[in-house]
Amino acid sequence: MRAVLQRVSEARCTVDDKITGEIRTGFLVLLGIENEDVDDDLNWLANKIVSMRVFSDENGLMNKALADIDGDILLISQFTLFAQTKKGNRPSFIKAARPDKAIPMYEQMIKTLENLTGKKVATGIFGADMKISLVNDGPVTIMMNTKDKENH
Repeated sequence: MRAVLQRVSEARCTVDDKITGEIRTGFLVLLGIENEDVDDDLNWLANKIVSMRVFSDENGLMNKALADIDGDILLISQFTLFAQTKKGNRPSFIKAARPDKAIPMYEQMIKTLENLTGKKVATGIFGADMKISLVNDGPVTIMMNTKDKENH
């Protein structure tokens, strides 16, 4: 599982000119799900997202987590995070999970993040042609991969 976290002062997802999800301060999370991903990957990543201390404290240091600033999450499914570009100029997405696996995991990530934050998670629409707009605050962008996590 891969995620790109962007600290935002606002973010919005639209599909067919209709807003499907919108937040103010918080994280825009682009989520890629891989064939081999399991519940442990999902739980590790969800906990990491809500615990990531990248919001500024009163001294301007990145010391605050999402809960500390009452921040929100806009979660967007993005299989292109698994693009393989080694050969040629057309990316391969062979490692990205198919919808029959990815959709339930995406839905579980929404529920897990909502349970951890106690707040509704804004979303896009899985598989739709989405338009994402955001104001990246900082800019702060963090890439995470559950295959890189430590076992403790």
